[in-house]
Amino acid sequence: MRIGMPLDYSGGFMETVGALQDYERAGLDIVFVPEAYSFDAVSQLGYLAAKTDRVQLASGILQLYTRTPTLTAMTAAGLDYVSNGRFVLGIGASGPQVVEGFHGVPYDAPLGRTREVIEICRQVWRREKVQFEGRYYTVPLPAGQGTGLGKPLRIINHPVRDRIPVMLAAIGPKNVALAAELAEGWEPIFYHPEKAGDVWGASLQEGFAKRSPDLGPLDVVVGCTLAIGEDVDHLLELGRPQMALYIGGMGARGKNFYNDLTRRYGYEAEAEKIQDLYLSGRKQEAAAAVPADLLRATSLVGPASYVKERLAAFTAAGVTTLNLRPLAPTPQGRLQDMETIRTLSA
Repeated sequence: MRIGMPLDYSGGFMETVGALQDYERAGLDIVFVPEAYSFDAVSQLGYLAAKTDRVQLASGILQLYTRTPTLTAMTAAGLDYVSNGRFVLGIGASGPQVVEGFHGVPYDAPLGRTREVIEICRQVWRREKVQFEGRYYTVPLPAGQGTGLGKPLRIINHPVRDRIPVMLAAIGPKNVALAAELAEGWEPIFYHPEKAGDVWGASLQEGFAKRSPDLGPLDVVVGCTLAIGEDVDHLLELGRPQMALYIGGMGARGKNFYNDLTRRYGYEAEAEKIQDLYLSGRKQEAAAAVPADLLRATSLVGPASYVKERLAAFTAAGVTTLNLRPLAPTPQGRLQDMETIRTLSA
């Protein structure tokens, strides 16, 4: 199992980068840079490329709607170039709250757009002249639109790789099927290994039935909080605010994908309560309402023997990469936990 970690988009970037070389020496395989509605991920990934030697670099994630498909492809090729072939293109639809509220563009047809963006990116990386006639994107711009002077072009540079890995963030049934069909990697959220098969198994099998053998096995990338020790249970509580934010506040009532997922896990009443509290401004109460067993099942917090058992559960559920957020209060403690998890997962 590969071990990764995310960088915090709300602060602490330089502090984390300062320690990243230590994490790399400790066996870290991949680092993820999110974007949300924070600083852009691309500038930070370029900086990381210069500060690291071996670790893979992933966007986690770039939003579909905020860049043209060809710019997404150019950006991925550029990051792959400056990192000497270490980049993974993580993309996702995000949600209407961010896409329409922060970027001011319509949130429509996430499935169709995802498919077309991936196809156009792969044309660019193969250095083909980009010619694409889809339902949502047409390149070059067709006659009757614009000046009429557009013509098919290929990227000037020779990309390091003609197949940069694509990782798709997805939790809805159709999006997950699309990831299993088209992407090299799939990144779900709040992954409960004992319940994941019931929630996503049919969608994955639907996608695998259409998957090209050239793509290889699907890399399943799962995020978890991490703390290893005999007296670390209190650190589980640190995960409550983020889970409450997503379940309660990432989207409107009736249009919150993370709330829907929580309900599909069987926590219908709890999901409704968290959302009611969060949307009424009672965020601390919303965090307190997050089910303890859901928090624990989606984390790696406890003694080494317990964490090893949970690693086995994630492995049995098909997880191939763990994206870990260490919770220890000191930098040395966080580094030690990452070193320990590498040993436990070997």
